Amino acid sequence: MAMGPGKRVLVVDDDESMREAIENLLNEAGFETTVYSSAEALLAGGAVEGATCVVSDFKLPSMSGLELLAELRARGARAPVIVVTAHDAPGVCAEAVRLGAHAYLTKPFVGSALLAAIQGVAGMAK
Repeated sequence: MAMGPGKRVLVVDDDESMREAIENLLNEAGFETTVYSSAEALLAGGAVEGATCVVSDFKLPSMSGLELLAELRARGARAPVIVVTAHDAPGVCAEAVRLGAHAYLTKPFVGSALLAAIQGVAGMAK
């Protein structure tokens, strides 16, 4: 289901194969994607405003996905954030929601679950 032009998703994951898999999935679904290997790279890029959403891994090399979410909010960025993780632990989902994450998915997840979460936030942005 193509989403049309202007639907830009920023993906942050330190695992190159996961970044590529998410990028391919989103491109096939009609999204424009920009990928980053770290939270710092995304923040340095300054391209968050106007993004449909940010998909961020929880466990990143120095700044976690939750720390990225908090920093984005502190900087006034309103783009919805979807947190994905292979390291689910008690309290992480609740903390993600408390910080304002719009969805929380545990790896491995099916592509349709990620697309549904993104389509849900894309609908909010209208």
